[in-house]
Amino acid sequence: MDGAILVGIDVSKRTLAVALSSGESFSVSNDEPGLVTLLERLSPGTVELVVIEASGGYERAAYLALWAAGVPTALVNPRDTYHFAQAGRHLAKTDRLDARGLCEFAERMQPAPTPVPEAADEELKALVMRRQQVIKMLSAERNRSQQAARSIRPSIARVIRALERERAALDHQIQQRLRDHPPLSQRCAQLDQVPGIGAVTAAIIVARLPELGHLDRKQIAALVGVAPFDQQSGAWRGRSTIFGGRADVRSALYMATLSAIRCNPALRSLYRRLRDAGKPKKVALLAATRKLLTILNAMLKHQTPWNPPCPNPA
Repeated sequence: MDGAILVGIDVSKRTLAVALSSGESFSVSNDEPGLVTLLERLSPGTVELVVIEASGGYERAAYLALWAAGVPTALVNPRDTYHFAQAGRHLAKTDRLDARGLCEFAERMQPAPTPVPEAADEELKALVMRRQQVIKMLSAERNRSQQAARSIRPSIARVIRALERERAALDHQIQQRLRDHPPLSQRCAQLDQVPGIGAVTAAIIVARLPELGHLDRKQIAALVGVAPFDQQSGAWRGRSTIFGGRADVRSALYMATLSAIRCNPALRSLYRRLRDAGKPKKVALLAATRKLLTILNAMLKHQTPWNPPCPNPA
């Protein structure tokens, strides 16, 4: 694109530091007036790509505003940009330098623009994330009650009952959101066919893993964090380990696998075969979790229903 420029934006709670491949740099406030100024200076006709780090939600307003104005924008993992900066020996750190580093990242790595999710997807994601927060609070209160003094146990019990009511209310909201949006409901219903995957797990997967069905099995396993990475150097051979990924999705799939190895014939046979071969329980469960993810990915990718394997002949 003739005259097209690349842009890096370093996001903080109050400011947006902007660096252009033309050499220009400036800052605006991270609020509505600042975004108006930003869009005035970044013309959709000349900007080829804007790169922004995912910054815990502070980037959301700028990301949506840029897409609404027709400016292609990529949300990138801060870990990727950190290692990119380290490789280039960019050790100093200021907002202006970070923005310049993101601009260079855009030029060298050329990340693909990140499409804006549908509003319904974002609403479901918010509800699912809130439910997970409530579950964590419930778990903390239940653990606390086991060692609490007798005088405070009634207080903990009241909090637990309140959290259980809130969890039930969120479950109702999630189901209502799915009923109101048939495409989301259809995806959840398709996943719910698989033994071990319940309605809540299906909603978590649909909300937190929109890439499911759009990637191959190796890519989706790496994205969730259930793909083992080899640890080798010279003659040394270490144990392969998993790394990174979306912990909440991985946790939901792991819990589903614990159920699936009892009621899902495909995963039960894999788990038993690995255990009979002497594999540790955690290794066998991880392999079964990866198999479950592969099944779900293939079902959505090819729009096929759950098809249980035929039993072996006697």
